Amino acid sequence: MPTHRKLAPTSPWTEVSAAKKDWHGADPGLLTSMFAQILLIRTFEEYVLDLAGQGLVHGPAHSSIGQEGGAVGSVSPLTGADFVGGSHRGHHQFLAKALAYVAPGGIDLRQPVDAGVRTVLLRSLAEICGLARGFCRGRGGSMHLQWRAAGAMGTNAIVGGGVPQAAGFAWSARQAGTDAVSVSYFGDGAVNIGSVLETMNLAAAWRLPVCFFIENNKYAVSTHVDEATAEPRLSARGLGFNIPSWRVDGMDPLAVHLAMSEAVDHMRAGRGPTIVEAEVYRYFHQNGPFPGSAFGYRTKDEEREWRARDPLALLSRQLVERGILTAEAIEECTARAKALLASVGDELLEPDPEGKPGTRRIKPAEWPDPSFRDVGVRGDLSEFEGVRLVDGDTFEGRLEQRKFIDVVAEVMARRMAEDESVVVMGEDVHRLKGGTNGATKGLAEAHPDRVLGTPISENAFAGLGGGIALDGRYKPVVEFMYADFMWVAADQIFNQIGKARHMFGGDGQGSGVPLVLRSKVAMGTGYGSQHSMDPAGVFATAPRWRIVAPSTPFDYVGLMNTALTCKDPVVVLEHTDLYGSVGPGPVDDLDYCLPVGRAAVRRTGSRITVVTYLAMTGHVLDAVEQLGLDAEVIDLRWLDRASLDWDTVGASIRKTNNVLIAEQGPVGTSYGGWLSDEIQRRFFDHLDQPVQRVHAGESSPSISKVLERAAIARTEEVVAALQRVTEN
Repeated sequence: MPTHRKLAPTSPWTEVSAAKKDWHGADPGLLTSMFAQILLIRTFEEYVLDLAGQGLVHGPAHSSIGQEGGAVGSVSPLTGADFVGGSHRGHHQFLAKALAYVAPGGIDLRQPVDAGVRTVLLRSLAEICGLARGFCRGRGGSMHLQWRAAGAMGTNAIVGGGVPQAAGFAWSARQAGTDAVSVSYFGDGAVNIGSVLETMNLAAAWRLPVCFFIENNKYAVSTHVDEATAEPRLSARGLGFNIPSWRVDGMDPLAVHLAMSEAVDHMRAGRGPTIVEAEVYRYFHQNGPFPGSAFGYRTKDEEREWRARDPLALLSRQLVERGILTAEAIEECTARAKALLASVGDELLEPDPEGKPGTRRIKPAEWPDPSFRDVGVRGDLSEFEGVRLVDGDTFEGRLEQRKFIDVVAEVMARRMAEDESVVVMGEDVHRLKGGTNGATKGLAEAHPDRVLGTPISENAFAGLGGGIALDGRYKPVVEFMYADFMWVAADQIFNQIGKARHMFGGDGQGSGVPLVLRSKVAMGTGYGSQHSMDPAGVFATAPRWRIVAPSTPFDYVGLMNTALTCKDPVVVLEHTDLYGSVGPGPVDDLDYCLPVGRAAVRRTGSRITVVTYLAMTGHVLDAVEQLGLDAEVIDLRWLDRASLDWDTVGASIRKTNNVLIAEQGPVGTSYGGWLSDEIQRRFFDHLDQPVQRVHAGESSPSISKVLERAAIARTEEVVAALQRVTEN
């Protein structure tokens, strides 16, 4: 018979309740302020639902009425230096942090509110209504609220999507030598999301000061938590990652305050992450002013039971019982809160001159100017003022034949030595004498605290890098071992990192997202379908990313320096065929930048323009040489819509009147399809024939050497295309 030995989790799992003596021993100022904050948030939310009912809120209005105790109780132990990030149902989370920031000494509604409190309510309401004076200039609305100055780093419409960023805020705080902590709010649905579990593991492994605050309100839209998981005590998730966890009645704000105070003390002491699960209840449906029972998935009896545990009513009773406030004072504070929201609304609304009596509309002057539409999709590159910009024709340093992979490692070593804000992370970057290809050679030995070998969890460490970039004190360089892995982290790359600047307002101070994503294209190496893609065509459809594709050692140094200077997210593509190649590269000058948006003419000619990038540049030059063709070869270097060098491309097309786009990968995710469309729309009158293309077949590369060669394009395909295109 086998021997069985019962195992126990390493980390503690505790349920916290507030006893009568806790209420009687609590600081009256704390209780009064928590009451005021919950009352203001409740009144604000009720006003929002009223506006939504009048059709004055465009889009969803995910109210948190009923859940305010969890947010206010958990924010109360925090300081202005701490970070919070919220969920799509995040009005209460955002307001609790913002109100605490403008009124660090607390709020007492028996007194006139401070101007800062009114401004928070005004700008929050304006944002939810999509107006110009909102925190995000109207772009974020109900689900995307951010105020960086207050440490409110953004609520998030993707379930669990903001959790990895919270780990990035925590890493930055610790690396900067502060005791600040990061709190990520999410619900019962997000605990089953891969990015959340990945981040829990990463935060525990690195002992990051981040609290995973679970608002367990029992429902997704209509699916009960018991249907979604076999363990509805959601704080149990922490046991698997050795994270100390607390479970608390979220309808009791003092109990939440006590549990959160313990969690914050744990994190400030440098002991790693925590989990706090607060059981709460949203009184209304997923969206709008109707209860869940109206849609049949909850009973009225259930709703009455939870209403009887209302956190606002609980605080009111305790304040009266302790003699801190009278019942009359409670009523007076409630009236003050309603009057305050009414006055805030009056600043944004006016009678509708074309509507029925009593109807209102948004004041026309409050709407954003339509010309603001694209402002902040990316930065204006003002960060390059005063930066040394050179190119091959103006570089004055010494060049020699250098191995491509050597300069990859050297330029990063130079930047990390000169700039303590640069941090490198990825799988195995700290081992194997420079990662799997030698790209990080020597970095871990020189900078062990800034070269971070990650678990295999692209969602978590890409999002962590995004959080570091949003914080702004450090410049993350995130390595994906293969470009195909971007699909694993697509939410973080495209929904989070790519959209953050524009979504949160776009043009404010500190609105950049300075992140560099390094990834390699491995076609031709035998690694098969899931390790070989060229992601340029996919990234080109995401207008917030800048795309760099260096083909020479000289270009790599300058383009990596430029990417690290840029305040936009930049993906730097590296082809494995180039790693072992030799070309002109700097010997002792690794500090220059190549200009954003400048292509390189690798060969001049007048008969045809061949546009290409990365390793395909060499194949094109070989093909042209074989044919002795009078072709102009343009190495794009920058591939994104905003950075592509249309001046150089256009001048060549006007000269040759003929274009061939040459790329290596399959047609399905091709970059050339997008580029061909752009060229034909921009330069149609100068073309003697449609834009021609070289690309591979439909399939992605296979493991078989024969099938892989058939699935990619190289010199032979370019030769054939040039012969076909120029035969007339």
